[in-house]
Amino acid sequence: MLGIEEHNHPGELEPVQRKSTAAIVADQLRSAIMFGSLPPGSQMGEAELATRLGVSRGPLREAMQRLVQEGLLHSEPHRGLFVATLDAADVRDLYTARLAVERSACEQIVRHHRVEAVAELSAAQARMVSAASKGDRVELTDADQEFHETLVRVSRSPRLQRMAQTLLVEKRMCLTALQDKYPADKQALVDEHRGLVDAIEAGDEQLLLARLTEHMNDALDRLNGSLPR
Repeated sequence: MLGIEEHNHPGELEPVQRKSTAAIVADQLRSAIMFGSLPPGSQMGEAELATRLGVSRGPLREAMQRLVQEGLLHSEPHRGLFVATLDAADVRDLYTARLAVERSACEQIVRHHRVEAVAELSAAQARMVSAASKGDRVELTDADQEFHETLVRVSRSPRLQRMAQTLLVEKRMCLTALQDKYPADKQALVDEHRGLVDAIEAGDEQLLLARLTEHMNDALDRLNGSLPR
């Protein structure tokens, strides 16, 4: 029997082997915004950023336009692009959107991915316990972020993950700005996340959604007490 070589036909989509330069640059800028290296209100100087990142202006501009679409950058006429600044109204809107996304993720988890979720979220929550015991606010904030990223990821919904990405970057922007104040009660934050894991393990969807809503409302109250209005 003759061997038949497989050839891709013109126009067929092929697996992408690596990210484009623009996607890599967007990831780096997103991370810099999230962790405060590019603080809210700072101007995005093309020449300086291109030099620091070692890329040409074409991929940099494409990356910045992606972040404009995500709401992490905004354009001011005749001035350029700036990192978004979040006030109390923005944070309320952020947590409204986060609650909608994470409620949907929780529903999928309880119905389809409970065992996997308990294992991964327990590990993330254990890192919160460790950070709280050391009094390390930065590590606790990182572990909190990891917990919620994991929560959405184990729902196995690519669309929920895409929606959550920008929301969690904005959340981390808030926490970075308030790093010396948040959270005031570390143990309460740890216990709230343990309660979410326990509700998933019990398979109690109603309890899980109630605890998630309470957790989001408490977090919003903590943040809004320290943000400009």
